[in-house]
Amino acid sequence: MGETHQPNLPNPPNLPLPHASHKTMKTSFILLLALALTASAERLKIVTTTSDLAAIAQAVAGDRAAVRSISTGKEDPHMLQAKPSVILLARDADLWIRIGLDLEIGWEPPILDGSRNTRIRIGTSGHLDASGDVLVLDRAQCCVTRAMGDVHALGNPHYWLDPLNGRKIAGTIATRLAELRPDDADYFRERAAAFQHALDERMAGAWKVAMEPLRGQKIVTYHKSWIYFANRFGLEVVAELEPKPGVPPTAAHLEAVAEIARNAGAKIILQEPFYSTKAAERVAEQVGARVVVVANSVGGQPEATDYLALMDLIVNRISAVK
Repeated sequence: MGETHQPNLPNPPNLPLPHASHKTMKTSFILLLALALTASAERLKIVTTTSDLAAIAQAVAGDRAAVRSISTGKEDPHMLQAKPSVILLARDADLWIRIGLDLEIGWEPPILDGSRNTRIRIGTSGHLDASGDVLVLDRAQCCVTRAMGDVHALGNPHYWLDPLNGRKIAGTIATRLAELRPDDADYFRERAAAFQHALDERMAGAWKVAMEPLRGQKIVTYHKSWIYFANRFGLEVVAELEPKPGVPPTAAHLEAVAEIARNAGAKIILQEPFYSTKAAERVAEQVGARVVVVANSVGGQPEATDYLALMDLIVNRISAVK
């Protein structure tokens, strides 16, 4: 019998064979997965000790890094603890950024030791003290002892509350990131410059307009954490509700503060949300002042979503007092 030949029918135009389509999709998926894994592996893992450093680091690093903070901004940064979850974060970090000036002295060493991560040890390129270039206030003039309370011999560590120090922090982080990833150096510098430009615009614009009428205003604070903000915007801190830094207020001390505030004409008592307002309200009632409770760190209140938003919030809350 003669051999039967089937006609060679062409495939419909633009419609690949089913098995070819499946193979193409599978190959594309594998390629995308490989690219995603590669991109993820190339991102620097940055861990910061405060949410403010995390916000600035993310602004500078962009999509070239995954940034995590061990604090949320809702707690007193002096009182953080070396929790296992924090040690695990540090274990995988490529870069550890701290405030410095002994802010972390009580809890940073056990975190670094427990992480066993040699990349982020003090003295390595993976360990960055952000205080290196900032304006430091309140350096101790003599010997410091624990009897003086939570005093920092190297200077007051709340320097991020000066927007110009925020500007310097961004530059410091950009320089270190450029050292760690030279191929992305221009990217980091450009992002740092954009962040600094946004700060400059607010300093010369909205913040200046809002705060200028309060220049010379006397204020009382709870903790000695607002001197940088006060210095930058021309406010004068005449007293703190804490008799010593980190020591809760006493009745006798509050009476003395009320007398100082009354004589100075202080109209604002400024404090963070994580402190009780009882002491502030007591003094405010005696002297006719307003209690302003506002976050001093990113994340401390819902509006403080990043560093610029934090400064916006502080300026708006304080300038609203008439």
